[in-house]
Amino acid sequence: MENMISQRPKTTSTVAYYIYLATILVLTISGFAQMPIFKRYYIADIPGLGWLAHFYTTHYLHYLAATVFIALTVYFITDYLLSGRRVLKVTISGFVRILMLTGLLGTGAMLVIRNLDDVYLAPGLIFYLDMIHQGLVVMLLLTSLYCVILRKSWVRTNLY
Repeated sequence: MENMISQRPKTTSTVAYYIYLATILVLTISGFAQMPIFKRYYIADIPGLGWLAHFYTTHYLHYLAATVFIALTVYFITDYLLSGRRVLKVTISGFVRILMLTGLLGTGAMLVIRNLDDVYLAPGLIFYLDMIHQGLVVMLLLTSLYCVILRKSWVRTNLY
């Protein structure tokens, strides 16, 4: 069984992992930049960080990072389903993070749809979508920090 796990090329998963981390970092920074907190608290005045105060720059950067994130999600799901290996089982912490990511993708998709022409969403719905999206981001960041500190993995190897 252990040979099945070690047959996977380490370079592909390592590269995808670092792209995932970089994407999460860009999504977090550009997402918080959508709120004017970087300008309000003078973070954008630090040399080299002035772009954080430009709404459309961070808006398009957030969309670009979200596209990469969705592509990575599809890659990881496809890799798992097509690998033929069923020795990896999702842990409880992995399942919680998957639920949060699913909520983020869903609310993010709804927020993108509201920006399309001829689409009307009630202001109250947009407010709740924003609050749920932001709340899930904070919960995911705190949960991920908890999992890093306590070394909780997304998956466990089922060798039995």
